[in-house]
Amino acid sequence: MNKKYCIDANVLIQAWQKYYNPNICPDYWNILNELGKSDVIFIPKLVYDEIVRTEDDLSAWLKTSSIPVRKTSENVAKCLKLIFANNEQHKFLVDNTKGRSLADPWVIAHAMDENAIVVTKEEKVTALNSTKIKIPNVCENMGIETINDFELLKRLQVKFSCTITK
Repeated sequence: MNKKYCIDANVLIQAWQKYYNPNICPDYWNILNELGKSDVIFIPKLVYDEIVRTEDDLSAWLKTSSIPVRKTSENVAKCLKLIFANNEQHKFLVDNTKGRSLADPWVIAHAMDENAIVVTKEEKVTALNSTKIKIPNVCENMGIETINDFELLKRLQVKFSCTITK
């Protein structure tokens, strides 16, 4: 496990809200903690901030998790400048009017800085007339690999076992 993975907020949020809620799949969250302890996965500080600004169960879990939270370094800031200088369309990664996707460029910059793979639920925008751009589009332009959380589990050979509790 010498590869590192930079986790986007939507991976944690959707897993908690939809298919890996700890009430039905506590092992998922235990595995994330183990991967964090091993420094296989990490999140940028802005992803952490995005999640903990809402006081809920996911926020409480993240505050006590073992997932490393990376602060912005001078190198990461340089990577961010490269991302925006590389392609004029990259500025559309953040939705300034709605205050959305604020952490997205930082996910990419941190991955670039640590030669990590980005893990996100976002999918590449392929419509030629779209003004939207997503993390996979920017990563492709910058030569950074992106995968979703299911691919991450597959690559790390994670297997879940299920039981019926009464």
